[in-house]
Order: sequence, then C-alpha cells, then structure tokens
Amino acid sequence: MSIAQRDLKKVTTNTIQEMKRKGEKISMLTAYDFTLAKMVDSAGIDVILVGDSASNVMAGHQTTLPITLDEMIYHASSVVRAATRSLVVVDMPFGTYQGNSKEALSSAIRIMKESGGHSVKLEGGEEILESVKRIISAGIPVMGHLGLIPQSIYKFGTFTVRAKEEEEADQLRKDAKLLEAAGCFAIVLEKIPAKLAKEIAELVNIPVIGIGAGGDVDGQVLVLHDMLGMTHKFNPRFLRRYLNLYEDITGAIHQYIDDVKSSDFPNEKEQY
Repeated sequence: MSIAQRDLKKVTTNTIQEMKRKGEKISMLTAYDFTLAKMVDSAGIDVILVGDSASNVMAGHQTTLPITLDEMIYHASSVVRAATRSLVVVDMPFGTYQGNSKEALSSAIRIMKESGGHSVKLEGGEEILESVKRIISAGIPVMGHLGLIPQSIYKFGTFTVRAKEEEEADQLRKDAKLLEAAGCFAIVLEKIPAKLAKEIAELVNIPVIGIGAGGDVDGQVLVLHDMLGMTHKFNPRFLRRYLNLYEDITGAIHQYIDDVKSSDFPNEKEQY
C-alpha cells in the first residue's frame, strides 16, 4: 500500500510546504471534470491543477488564451466536487489579472467563491507582482508560474525551452525571489534547463514544481490527458505516457460499432 493511500489527510498549502522541508516529492496533475478528478483524487495525488490547458484539451483551441473566467469556474467547480483530499489550484485565465490588480482580485474572488477552489495560479513574475500581492492580501493563496508561460505564447512566438541565455535566467531567479517575498506558497517552473531549475529550487524556501524542468525540483506536474495517452500527437521530451488510452478507447469504440452493426449488441442478457 502506498504512502498516499495510507495518509488520507486533506492536503493544504501548508502540507506541501512541509513536504519540501521534509524532502518529500510533491505529485500534481491536471483535471477538468468530476469523473477524472475523482479518480485522480482517490489515487492519492497531492495537488490537482484545474489548468487553463482545458482550452486545448477540452475545447480544442490551439492556445490557452481563449478560455474565459466563467469556463474556468465551471471546470473548477466540477473538480472541487470530486476532490476530498487533494489541494485544488485553479488557473486564472488570460486577461483576468494582467495590468489591473483590482480586476485580478475581483477575478480571484469569483474563482474562490463560485468554484470552491483552494488557491489560484498566475503566470509571470515582476510584471504581475502587484496583482499577486493584492490577491494574497485578501487571504487567497497564490501559486506562481515561471519559465515558459503559455499565456504569453504570442510574445515569445515559440514553445521552445526558456531561460537558456543568462539574461533571461537572471530575470527568472529574480522573479522567483519576488514571488516568494510576495507570499506565493509555491511556484511552477515550465520548460527550463534542469540545472537552472535545481538552482531555483535551492534558492527559494517555497516548493518548486516542475514540468520539463528536470528532477531536482520539489515536485512534478503533467497534463492528465497527456500522461494517460488520451492525446497522441503531443510528444515533448518531458512527457512520460503511463497508458495509451487513445488506442484503447478508439479500439473499444470500433468494437462497439462492429457489435451494433452485426446485431451482436445487445444480446439476450443485455435487454429487459
């Protein structure tokens, strides 16, 4: 029996900070609906991220930009109803916090009140610091996100590894310290060199959770649909597929179609 299955205590922001202090790795996955969130939570995941990646995974958009605050609240509400143990972090979507800290606070309050989520996540560093501080001052926990920040994809123009050059690496170190000083309880580092991620994890006292940031950080996060192999054309180096559900599910659907066409389904035991 795993440690996660034995320990059914509710995970909080304090829990994951204590995990860093003890050197225990933090597990984090995305979820966007009740059914899959229930499985993820029951399996013992520490943190569920209701990511704005729902824009890609659930709605089929090319980027995370189109998803709205109302849509994020809908997905987060579904996940919160399923999660009895995991800490639920909700992404604040593009346009709800950049450049206007009052709007940022209003958006965060809506997420917390209407979804029941436990915390919010914002992308960026120094440029969004005022919004981060205002949200935290209202008693809402904030997780930061640095490195590759998908909401700024049109600014960068590419999904390649960030902070390979020293100037950008220096800014990332600075941003991590600023987010910690502002009161963020954790930071996600996405797609940066492993050596730099290790340095930042040692630089700050709050948990650093990586995605494409190597193994020397405090935890890992993946998109659930990617690691289960439900998506099959997205193959970055950092992704490990634990199942191949795309083939399994399409195979099952093909079999169902054949059974219906051949009148094999339903059989005598499957009718009233």
